[in-house]
Amino acid sequence: MRAMLMAEPGSPDVLQPADVSKPGPLGEHDILVRVKAIGVNPIDTKLRGRGTFYPEKMPAILGCDGAGVVEAAGSEVTRFRLGDEVYFCNGGIGAAPGTYAEYTVMNEHVAAAKPASLDFMQAAATPLVLITAWESLHDRAQIIAGQDILIHAGAGGVGHMAIQLAKAAGCRVITTVGSAEKAEFARQMGADETVLYKEQDFARAVLDWSDGEGVDVALDTVGGAIFEQTFGAVRPYGKVVTLLQPGPDTDWKQARLHNLQISLELMLSPMYMGWKDALRHQGWILEQCAQLFDRGELAVHVSHKLPLEQAPEAHRLIEAGGMIGKVVLTVD
Repeated sequence: MRAMLMAEPGSPDVLQPADVSKPGPLGEHDILVRVKAIGVNPIDTKLRGRGTFYPEKMPAILGCDGAGVVEAAGSEVTRFRLGDEVYFCNGGIGAAPGTYAEYTVMNEHVAAAKPASLDFMQAAATPLVLITAWESLHDRAQIIAGQDILIHAGAGGVGHMAIQLAKAAGCRVITTVGSAEKAEFARQMGADETVLYKEQDFARAVLDWSDGEGVDVALDTVGGAIFEQTFGAVRPYGKVVTLLQPGPDTDWKQARLHNLQISLELMLSPMYMGWKDALRHQGWILEQCAQLFDRGELAVHVSHKLPLEQAPEAHRLIEAGGMIGKVVLTVD
């Protein structure tokens, strides 16, 4: 089968096309999926640049996100039949081959039926960012209707999904963006208010928007100084969820004084640690979100569609920054 292989860490050009063996044999609960499209994520570029979590297992096939058709199934598979269309987040961190290939194998419980309203490219763009946004808002922050939510980088992959999930839950949303174009996109995704963080003090703007109270929940997708500055935008006893590891020089004084609840979110942990219940939960999240897509409460923006062999260019696009939405690779 065709695949993009990474033999060593480095620039995007370390991703090279190759013919490799089709994966198999299948375990009792495994499905073999013919990949139709692949979502490209920042984690792919980071692993390509610095090396995978399993450097002893090289060369590697990167890619966590995908969508395709079930072509074979293990003897105990009950959730899918041959020919079913699925989407999933699985592999690609170095332990098992990822999705930059014509075929991939996974346990049936991490996959979900592809939303009928999405094509393969749209579906492939969503799993990692959807699961991240859902776990952040629903599992960590436990948002409820009527709350005010701050979402950083609302035009990004996680950000534009988080805006929509928060709105579907009945919340008001304010988001930070870097340009007028991104502000318009975030409003199209449902944001009630946008803040141009390059021109405004976002914490001050959030306080003004929330009548001086601060938001109930903030989702930090940026990290660094933004994480610490976010404390000033959250009401006392509010919640902050961050996708990044706080730096050792973080000043926690305001967070402590205001009794903020700080949560960390890394959706790759269940795959890396082998937490089976958490992986099943992520499959369930994709099932719930498929219903939201098909009801018109969720949409995904795919900004670039490239053939599999142009994976290096996809990485360059992401590393250049400023993306609106997602980049997808297609497999004929």
